[in-house]
Amino acid sequence: MQLHYQRSGSGVPLLILHGLFGTLENWGGISKTLSERFDVISIDLRNHGRSPHSETMDYPAMAQDIAELIDTLGVAPCYMLGHSMGGKVAMELALNQPQLISKLIVADIAPVAYPHHHEQVFSGLSKIDLSSLSSRNEADEQLKHMIPEASTRAFLLKNLYRTPTKQFAWRMNLSVLEQEYANISATPKGSPYQGPTLFIKGALSQYIQREHQQAIETLFPNYQFKIIEGTGHWPHAEKPALFLKLVERFLLSEGKDYA
Repeated sequence: MQLHYQRSGSGVPLLILHGLFGTLENWGGISKTLSERFDVISIDLRNHGRSPHSETMDYPAMAQDIAELIDTLGVAPCYMLGHSMGGKVAMELALNQPQLISKLIVADIAPVAYPHHHEQVFSGLSKIDLSSLSSRNEADEQLKHMIPEASTRAFLLKNLYRTPTKQFAWRMNLSVLEQEYANISATPKGSPYQGPTLFIKGALSQYIQREHQQAIETLFPNYQFKIIEGTGHWPHAEKPALFLKLVERFLLSEGKDYA
């Protein structure tokens, strides 16, 4: 599968993978800053953004998409940064094709399976009548009763676009994401990755818990762990300057402990 990507900067290649319902555009500001030091390649994962749609949405397939792009661009070994679902894709690739990744950063996700907790999102999005929709504001109004957080609605509605016939449509493959949710919630699998790895947790997020430490230590023995206070599941969006500081220090450091 030929994934859509954007590339800028020079230096060591750094691939950035977004999370569920996201696109590479979510990382615009971060990518721009990092491109001053690295060859940044921001990617739309399958069934997201401007990348192709597929009926398959599991981590082996998504990781293979990234492996093929790395091969096509000739950028191995590279640095990799993945958030949430994108973090799981990055972990899956590191655990199975470690020669492709020299340093790994995982933002606010652990190598574990999670219970289904996006029912409200899928329900709300599927109830929007795209055929009669006249504006994004109208879509936002329809979502309010299901998703009260304005920032979450704004994030989700970035997936709306107008077709050549001026009708609204989703860039993401919403039906497949819902159908394949069990695979998206699953655990990355493979052999332990020995390369330097940084896990970044939003202090207010519930995605990385103390009970996940054993799984992290087992699969990523050469890991560092940093917490960004006052942030939830999107630490890169909530405190971008601090997030960038952690990322750059880790990627530019020579030793195990860069702090």
